[in-house]
Amino acid sequence: MPCNTVILISGSGSNLQAFIDSAQNGELDATLSAVISNRPAAKGLERAREAGIATAAVDHTAYASRDDFDAALREVIDSYQPDLVILAGFMRILGADFVRHYRGRMLNIHPSLLPKYPGLHTHQRALDAGDAEAGATVHFVTEELDGGPPVIHARVPIEAGDTAELLAARVLELEHRIYPLAAQWYAQGRLILNGNRAELDGKALSATGFPFNGTSG
Repeated sequence: MPCNTVILISGSGSNLQAFIDSAQNGELDATLSAVISNRPAAKGLERAREAGIATAAVDHTAYASRDDFDAALREVIDSYQPDLVILAGFMRILGADFVRHYRGRMLNIHPSLLPKYPGLHTHQRALDAGDAEAGATVHFVTEELDGGPPVIHARVPIEAGDTAELLAARVLELEHRIYPLAAQWYAQGRLILNGNRAELDGKALSATGFPFNGTSG
């Protein structure tokens, strides 16, 4: 059976669109059962509705505490009984209890070559450091912010004259390729979280994850 998947967003949903496209063209064996946002006006919700996907909004500003928000969000997610939860530009830090509830079945993508540059402003930080390359990493979500075991990463060279905006655009193109791929591995039963390490096809992945080379792997 297809992997029952719920996607969390906060904004326009460009990675969401990559999942929609991959599911529609048969590259992702998943049923996208719902798209949920913490921002009721998020443009990605309209993107989901146009694709015929159920949507919901859990407005974080309506809750007195993070724990209250997490509890409400978890209730909505669990109503869809997902096999996999995808964070696709979801801009809220989730509490430890929430993360533990979905341990091993929640993925995130971060626009850096983890473990470098967790948190915000990743592209500017790479430029300021004089790095030769940047990239993106899909990882399992754990209690540590952007610190869960990496699954797959993709690299792009940093070019002379790059700005954070130019670099971000090139990295985003690769995000749209590696994120659905990681989800497909999970849907196929090839990708698991075993303790504190990610495994693909029964073998532990490296500390930076599988190196994407432009093919499906």
